[in-house]
Amino acid sequence: MDHHQRLEQMMRIARQAGDKIVQARRQQNFSHQYKGGDELVTEVDVAVDRLIANELEALFPGEPRLTEELSPDRSQLEQCGALWVVDPIDGTVNFAYGQVHVAVSIAWAMDGEVQLGVVHAPFLNETFTAIRGEGAHVNGGAIACSQVDTLERSLVGTGFPYSRDKRTPLVRRLDHVVHVCRDIRRNGSAALDLCHVGCGRLDAYYESVSPWDFAAGLLIAREAGARTGHLYDCPAGLPAELYGENLLVSAPAIHGDLARLLRHADAGGQPGE
Repeated sequence: MDHHQRLEQMMRIARQAGDKIVQARRQQNFSHQYKGGDELVTEVDVAVDRLIANELEALFPGEPRLTEELSPDRSQLEQCGALWVVDPIDGTVNFAYGQVHVAVSIAWAMDGEVQLGVVHAPFLNETFTAIRGEGAHVNGGAIACSQVDTLERSLVGTGFPYSRDKRTPLVRRLDHVVHVCRDIRRNGSAALDLCHVGCGRLDAYYESVSPWDFAAGLLIAREAGARTGHLYDCPAGLPAELYGENLLVSAPAIHGDLARLLRHADAGGQPGE
């Protein structure tokens, strides 16, 4: 398959997964559990992960998969060759609580570089897609990021980890951002936040997340013209496009200023200094 044919199959699988998510929401008969003590997971997450895995294996046998529930072994990031990076339900808490910011995220990387990305939002009826070097789209229409040029007029998205004891430094970052920017949004789906930077619904997004949360969305945002990067250097041996710590994605003109603001917060500086 060429990239366009592969993307068509990814879109089909993502929408099939989305239909399963919508049906599960209607029936309201799924169980809840916790992994790592804090992170909510439902049986629907696992079932959708299995559906996607079966579809990908049937079409692309033997291609390795990094997925949140069934195949979370991150050592695969250090390997060359093809790699599927899948989040069956990005926004599980939103899904369980009846919120609409829920997405299926499927990315395909080669040698650590993401080539194809699909983020499907079943409750919003939107499918974001990108092919490396060919731009980004939603429901078939081209998208472009914001051209805002000041932090004061920027709407910024972020998120927080489930572990409460890790939130304090992020609250410090938030304090700095909210004193400078137009406002903050916390929608609960990293994949959709990145897509929303890509289509101008957000001017910027920063967070630390897992590869499956952001791989597809990062490509979509970049192909829509957003500047993507990290606040700090990535570890040697890990592909930057699949390393999720301290991500910063934004309209090009504000990227440097926002990065400096967040580093200032990390260094213990006071808001407004």
